[in-house]
Amino acid sequence: MKNYWMNYLKFAAAGLPALGMANLLGMNAAWAEPSAQLIAAAKAEGQLTLMGLPRDWCNYGQLVDDFKAKYGLKVSVLNPDAGSGDEVEAIRANKGNSGPQAPDAIDVGLSFAPKAKAEGLLAPYKVATWNTIPTEAKDADGYWYGDYYGVLSFEVNADLVSKIPTDWADLQKSDYSSSVSLAGDARVSNQAILGVFAAGLSRAHGDVAKAGDAGLQYFAELNKSGNFVPVIGKESTLAQGTTPILIRWDYNALADRDSLKGNPKVQVVVPKTGVVAGMYAQAISAYAPHPNAAKLWMEYLYSDKGQLTWLSGYCHPIRFKDLTATHKIPADMMAKLPPAAAYEKAVFPTLDQQDAFNAIITKRWDQVVGANIK
Repeated sequence: MKNYWMNYLKFAAAGLPALGMANLLGMNAAWAEPSAQLIAAAKAEGQLTLMGLPRDWCNYGQLVDDFKAKYGLKVSVLNPDAGSGDEVEAIRANKGNSGPQAPDAIDVGLSFAPKAKAEGLLAPYKVATWNTIPTEAKDADGYWYGDYYGVLSFEVNADLVSKIPTDWADLQKSDYSSSVSLAGDARVSNQAILGVFAAGLSRAHGDVAKAGDAGLQYFAELNKSGNFVPVIGKESTLAQGTTPILIRWDYNALADRDSLKGNPKVQVVVPKTGVVAGMYAQAISAYAPHPNAAKLWMEYLYSDKGQLTWLSGYCHPIRFKDLTATHKIPADMMAKLPPAAAYEKAVFPTLDQQDAFNAIITKRWDQVVGANIK
């Protein structure tokens, strides 16, 4: 899986060969409007409940707004800053609960989805564009499927930080006292866990097996020196100067750069080493109060329009290969993406590797690092 994704990142931006007769003819037979029956059933439910989706994350604000406008459903997003573990726990804690705290669908780090399936928390559903989702990026029975990916980067408030860091070792320097934060709690947030792993991968010179422990030691030193800020970093804390340097997905950092419009000036850096890419996955709760609305939401997300909306928020959608082959990506959108060279060293940890370092980082963070992130 790792080699597949490294090659996928390397060559996707260059354009891949068309697949199938429909593509050769320049047509897109991958998706059609959902059935009238599904639309009617979703409208009868009238509600979709999501969780852990900030509006500036992968352009989810526009996705939710467009979905509401198209189908007329009410959409609520519980705890927008929740981590992947929180989303899974919300399903677990609300079995049989049709109330407002039960999410219908979740968007979680890849390692969380198979565990949720094994626990019986997910319901299978295959979207119309199923065949255009890479086999390696989906559960064969439709219990979960990859949605988008990016790499961990440094998002820097360049008005406050004059010397821009270029690699993980730089963040340990005295130049960055009270400056560095994670964009989540490393005990529950997939983004934060992978941030710790990425720092460890750099320190361990690319040895994945040692990266979990090395990452904890890295952050223990960062915390001891006073460089680490135990606050969940976001656009507002960056702009206010509370967390001048965020360890954050590149797509979130690039979106912040756009929305802040130079106030403050933001620089986004993909580190020289320890370049870690991560894929997120979509799934429907087995206990969804609004299962048809959840299915309709999935159909929308995996349509061309939904995928391009993710891409406009700098998230590489899982159907990127298909959209490239069928020439569906506008040139101006492609031009805004980081150069392909920034991704050439990217490592996609396998599920087994993620299970191993997730356990190390989440269970030993308090003991080794001792920073209570709030």
